[in-house]
Amino acid sequence: MNKAEMVDALEARLGGRKQAVSAVEAVVELIQLTVAKGDKVAISGFGTFEKQARNARTGRNPRTGEAVKIKKTSVPRFRPGTAFKEIVSDTKALRAFQAEVKERTAGPAAAPAKKAATTPAARKAAPARTAPVKAAPARTSTATAKKAAPPARTTSTTTARKAAPAKTATTTRRVAKKA
Repeated sequence: MNKAEMVDALEARLGGRKQAVSAVEAVVELIQLTVAKGDKVAISGFGTFEKQARNARTGRNPRTGEAVKIKKTSVPRFRPGTAFKEIVSDTKALRAFQAEVKERTAGPAAAPAKKAATTPAARKAAPARTAPVKAAPARTSTATAKKAAPPARTTSTTTARKAAPAKTATTTRRVAKKA
């Protein structure tokens, strides 16, 4: 997802494109300025942005092999939080997070359900009942699409491979086709 896609995703939530653009730009600018000053930006449940200093070192020019001096510099560093790591690595946690986001955007009536879904046991138990029905067809269709595409490629590649051992016949055929 790039910045434009993020703005599109936030547009419906924030009520308009102008609000979404200004929100995304404000967050990015704030993080950049704070980290550039040397301060740390910690977003609970997401991660930490901070400035990291790299010492001067000697590198190698890959073309010539010559030693090159690399100056001391500072670079931004992002360390994901434990909740973010959990969502990325565990599909059940991802489904629970998606359900939580839907509840949040649904309105104030869904707020009590959101609190129940935030506990680790509820995160793991709630999506297991509803998500497998949705996930199974997506995986099957994706696998089918992937399986359907490679045979066409393999067929053309296989044809070329089969023709390769008989070089004289293949060469003659190609010359005849071109002429």
